[in-house]
Amino acid sequence: MADKTLDTKGLNCPLPILKTKKALGEVAKGGTLEVLATDPGSVADFEAFCATTGNALVEQGEEGGVYRFVIRRSA
Repeated sequence: MADKTLDTKGLNCPLPILKTKKALGEVAKGGTLEVLATDPGSVADFEAFCATTGNALVEQGEEGGVYRFVIRRSA
């Protein structure tokens, strides 16, 4: 279970990433943020976001058109 959940369903790039960046700032270091998105481009966006920010993408999946990402804050 993530420490915080962010629902970005219905939003298109770059809004899910921008909202995730803000929400991660509210999560303690070592904590996790679950992000829900419907933008198919979000898969590549979140992989790139985590790679460039140093945060860990610990889980990702898709079910019924909803993409789920769990990010561990390390930075």
